[in-house]
Amino acid sequence: MVKGIRFRELRDVGDPVELGAAYSDAGADELVFLDIQATVGDRPTLVELVRRVAERLAIPFTVGGGVRSADDAERLLQAGADKVGVNSAALARPELITELADRLGSQAVVVAIDAEGGRVRSHAGTVSAGRDAVAWAGEAEERGAGEILLTSIDADGTREGYDLELTSAVASAVGVPVIASGGAGNASHVAAALGIAQAALLASILHEDPERLATLRDEVRGLGVPVRTC
Repeated sequence: MVKGIRFRELRDVGDPVELGAAYSDAGADELVFLDIQATVGDRPTLVELVRRVAERLAIPFTVGGGVRSADDAERLLQAGADKVGVNSAALARPELITELADRLGSQAVVVAIDAEGGRVRSHAGTVSAGRDAVAWAGEAEERGAGEILLTSIDADGTREGYDLELTSAVASAVGVPVIASGGAGNASHVAAALGIAQAALLASILHEDPERLATLRDEVRGLGVPVRTC
């Protein structure tokens, strides 16, 4: 498991299976595993890791990275994942989204969008995709995406709050759930994101202190945001 700031300066923060199990036990609603270097390194999907993770979790989890075909995605679901995430491969060939939705159902297809300055980037943020983030989210929904995982590269790892302007624009443009990602630093940030999006992804704020999840849920609930009682 690695974490960085604005997709750079990646550092090791632990074993994904052990951390995943800890988050599951602590009350996370869902987990997202993204192999952020799969496309850059031309690596295959994380099938073996998915099998190990599935044995330890009691909650749904999404896996992304290296999914280039419906067969790739199906292997991940057969190994135990509940949803698959696609990013660079969908940008290169948008028809892939529809192929995944037709084979797996839209509920299992998450289109991940990494955006900087409102523009989409691919290959772990290293390449400009030449697309507007809001427009691409709308197209992804039209092609069959069941969820949008929106990561603000500008906010990623900063712990200074989510990009609420971008998140709001995307959430207003689509009718499927939007997961806000990038920038969580405290409960107020999470509450603000949940006022716009349907879910908030947490990474840096928890990876170095997994036990923080339980207290964070209570803090968010105290701010008037309804969250599941563990």
